[in-house]
Amino acid sequence: MKKHLIALSLSSLLAVCGMAHADLSATITAASDYTFNGVSQTDTGPALQASLDYAMSDGWYAGTWASNLDFGHGDDTNIEWDGYVGKYSQLNNNWSLDAGIFYYTYAGASYSSDYNYPEVYTKFGYSSDMGSTEMNFWYSWDYFGLDVDHYIAELAHSFELSKGHAVRISFDRSISADEGKWAWDDSDAYNHYRIAYVTSWQGFDIDLAAEDTSMDGDNSDARVVLSVARTFRF
Repeated sequence: MKKHLIALSLSSLLAVCGMAHADLSATITAASDYTFNGVSQTDTGPALQASLDYAMSDGWYAGTWASNLDFGHGDDTNIEWDGYVGKYSQLNNNWSLDAGIFYYTYAGASYSSDYNYPEVYTKFGYSSDMGSTEMNFWYSWDYFGLDVDHYIAELAHSFELSKGHAVRISFDRSISADEGKWAWDDSDAYNHYRIAYVTSWQGFDIDLAAEDTSMDGDNSDARVVLSVARTFRF
């Protein structure tokens, strides 16, 4: 999913399986910023996001997710709309595996669809009395439609502070295989650090995170991001 960019519900963070029991669900999220691996996709402005997900009893799932955008610099692209399909497997009492494929699409200007690209992901989870640890990997062979390989690797750990209150700490690294086609601050890689407090209140899932990157720039500097989500199950 749009990774660590779609707001985590408290139930998915605290539960070892992370899969919704309901067959069909919809989530509406309001966020103070939409960050993608620490880089603002809304020019540090707020975002309104929505998703629709269907999960089957055997672990297969599919869904779609959308958000407003603002890339700035005169770019009129203003909508991201993604689709995904994958399979979640509980391997044993401790280990889980989630793997699938995303397709990112963009709209708002005649050239926006040039940014469309696919991405595959594999997520390993390990749960114990000490909390849950995630080892997540994403790969695209046509990042932002530029015919360049792009990799993301993330290590995260979540633990419960008390009933209904949790913390997730994560570190991820984004890498471009061709600096001539895609680079950040004239570099082929950067790091992203994030710590989030997650809770719920009156049916709303709340995620308050502090994050930073190894880059300089208004859209990648240290910031605090608040998101509030409500999920409806059918």
